[in-house]
Amino acid sequence: MWRDPIRRRTEDLLREFVARADELVRAQDQMQGLLGAVVSLTEDLSLEAVLDRVVQSACELVGARYGALGVIDDAHQLGHFITVGIDDDGIRLIGELPTGRGVLGHLIRQPEALRLDDLGTHEMASGFPPNHPDMKTFLGVPVRVRGAVFGNLYLTEKLDGGPFTPEDQELASALAAAAGVAIENARLFEDARRRQQWLEAGLEVSDQLSSAVYPGETDSLDLVAERALTVSDSILAVIAYPDCDGTQRCRTMVGVQSLPAGQELPASKVVAEVLETGASALVRDPAEVFGAGSDEKLGPLLVAALGRRSSECGVLILARPAGGALYLQSDLQSSAVFGSRVGLALGLARARERREEQLLSTDRDRIARDLHDLVIQRLFGAGLSMQSLRRYVPDPVAQERISAVTAELDGTIHELRDTVYSMRTGHGQKEPLTGRIMRTIHEGIRNSEFSPKVQLTGPVDEAVPDAVVEHLLPVLSEGLSNAVRHSGANEIDISLTAHPDRVELRIVDNGCGFESPARISGIANMKHRATALGGQCSIKSTPGHGTRLIWTAPSG
Repeated sequence: MWRDPIRRRTEDLLREFVARADELVRAQDQMQGLLGAVVSLTEDLSLEAVLDRVVQSACELVGARYGALGVIDDAHQLGHFITVGIDDDGIRLIGELPTGRGVLGHLIRQPEALRLDDLGTHEMASGFPPNHPDMKTFLGVPVRVRGAVFGNLYLTEKLDGGPFTPEDQELASALAAAAGVAIENARLFEDARRRQQWLEAGLEVSDQLSSAVYPGETDSLDLVAERALTVSDSILAVIAYPDCDGTQRCRTMVGVQSLPAGQELPASKVVAEVLETGASALVRDPAEVFGAGSDEKLGPLLVAALGRRSSECGVLILARPAGGALYLQSDLQSSAVFGSRVGLALGLARARERREEQLLSTDRDRIARDLHDLVIQRLFGAGLSMQSLRRYVPDPVAQERISAVTAELDGTIHELRDTVYSMRTGHGQKEPLTGRIMRTIHEGIRNSEFSPKVQLTGPVDEAVPDAVVEHLLPVLSEGLSNAVRHSGANEIDISLTAHPDRVELRIVDNGCGFESPARISGIANMKHRATALGGQCSIKSTPGHGTRLIWTAPSG
């Protein structure tokens, strides 16, 4: 009989040993799972990939069916929400993602681990939206980065049907602590990557502006706006320059067509401060820059100066969609460096253009003097000599021939005088519009293999007002540039007609045509110039059948 207690004691000790061994094995498995989850967080340095890996690893580690990571924004709401366990169709059926109400909001306000056997019994529970999966058991832990709460990790529905255990809470908390380090590393990597992209974009734009032989202002600004749009993950890029009254006028725009080209932007304290200090600024409300109603399509703005404290300093305005993510601190700092570098390149390009214009003007003056002092005088002397031959040649036929040659010399002298008159600009004399038109056309086809047909009708030099000329020449340059560079045409007809009440410019090519151009800032500018004068601009184009531009403005 005395052996029975010994046997029972032995069996109890054996069962206790087996249970302890099972606990040790389970603890070892959990520790290996935790180490594997921590190691997996370092496999990718992309922030989005790290966040997704955190949720996946947490679900696998504690055996949860559903998991989510809510990132807290500056307004203490869930600005970003990553889910695991619900497919894309299910997410679409649920609709809007959580913003931080109910139990999720409670964790934001009180960032402490929370474990519930029945989620619906919590005093802060607000229920689920339609089409949301049923969830009962719940485990939530905060994710901290450098001591500050970055977001919260939410886990629901144990796969074995039971509640989450204290061991699950400890594992999730340990994973959240490791995730904070991984997230910080991913942030640093993302910050360095974005700074490098901004730097490369600035160097690329500066090199292209410096190496361009004849950079047009529109092309230069378009290049700057396009690169800034891409590197900043924006949907709109606007470059504006100040007017005399302190307002800003849009000079170019790429991205979503939320604004008409040439639009005058209202005076903005933010823009004025950016131009004064050279430091970029973040604007949460787009109405501060673009006026009321702009917040329907646009979200956060990034405003950067193109240059440093100069009267020719412009401003670069970048916008993300309504509800989009805020620009990072690295974007603010890098955009200031980008704007300073690009502004310097634009200033050098303008200085080089002025220098070339000055050299051209000096050379034109020299040629004009030579024509006037040498060529015209010699022609005039030759004409007088021809006329003196009349008294030595009695033959009527010879007399008639001498008169014809004299008349031809006289006509040549008049043409040369007109040429001298048109070349001597900037010295109290005004160059005729016909000369400016021909020079604009010549510059537009500088690298082309053919010459357009040009027809000028009516009193072009006398009837076209200066206010119209200021818009007419840029429209001619833009329209000709589009036809030469983009249409692939080998025939271009240009006609300018001065009617009694209006001026009409036509540019017709036999190129490829277009249906939906990728960039319409130039077209919008031409239309805006016509509208500003009370005129019209129509562009008709069909793929394969060329393009016809008709631009009119009143001349009265």
